[in-house]
Amino acid sequence: MNQMHPPMRPPLTLSVAPMMDWTDRHCRFFHRMMSKNAQLYTEMVTAVAIVHGDLERLLAYDAAEHPLILQLGGSDPALLALAVRRAAPYGYDGFNLNVGCPSDRVQSGAFGAVLMEKPDLVVELISAMMHVTDRPVSVKCRIGVDDQTPAEVLPAFLEKLQKAGLQEVIIHARKAWLKGLSPKENREIPPLDYALVHQMKAAFPKMRISINGGVNTLTHAKELLDAGLDGVMIGRAAYHDPSAVLIGADALWGDQAGPDAFGVIDAMRPYIARHLAEGGRLNQITRHMLGLFSGRPGARAWRRILSENMTKPEAGLALLDQAVEPLLLALPEN
Repeated sequence: MNQMHPPMRPPLTLSVAPMMDWTDRHCRFFHRMMSKNAQLYTEMVTAVAIVHGDLERLLAYDAAEHPLILQLGGSDPALLALAVRRAAPYGYDGFNLNVGCPSDRVQSGAFGAVLMEKPDLVVELISAMMHVTDRPVSVKCRIGVDDQTPAEVLPAFLEKLQKAGLQEVIIHARKAWLKGLSPKENREIPPLDYALVHQMKAAFPKMRISINGGVNTLTHAKELLDAGLDGVMIGRAAYHDPSAVLIGADALWGDQAGPDAFGVIDAMRPYIARHLAEGGRLNQITRHMLGLFSGRPGARAWRRILSENMTKPEAGLALLDQAVEPLLLALPEN
């Protein structure tokens, strides 16, 4: 378990979105090697899974991942409170309630984006969570769902949350269509409404409001922060091109940028070696590293060598060396 809380860090203004099947503990450790300040989130874990499941498998992580938020899914106040209690010994830096995921599986459990239609229930859920922890509780939501009018629904939603004592919300600046669009389409088709999120910050100045959706570069993130938002959450761009998004992220706090991509490989070696020694497989980690050299000479060979070989039982650090070689050969001579 991870019972010790880390030292206080600078105010957090950039985060990597929780992404199902992607932001597992290996992915998060990899991302942390590029930025010491970026806020990291777990994949969404349902309250039911925590109450009835294997806590070590669901909740264990490396202490280097701090600051780390556990994202929860659920629609039962008692279950969510129990899940927070069970997760407490693991030392997460906060808890986030998913009120934005539009997938059919999540809807069938009556949570995620469907909760945008039940603001009073969301108040019950966050109140139950806040009652059993001294860690910050936040909500990740959409601007509305289906035929709702976001300019009417969102301020009323935030007002209820603020009155309940919630201090932080991350807003995906798109509607979610619960019927007719896939989760992928829900990330791309509904138009972005950044202006509405900025209006919410002006209307609720005491709330910490972060924006999510369509942010692909640090330059864009800084523009949004400079415009007055408290945080920016980046999703798929941070996964597919992590070097571009995360290696320079610490400069937002006035710190030095993280190591270059080759330095990240070196930082990952002890972690990979430990994982292999414990019986893990190389691909469980390196599948998250395929985009590390995106756009650079040799990147295609890096991806091909890893993709074709990392699932083999004998795959180890030697394969990593083999995959790096084309990148080194492509470096300009000094």
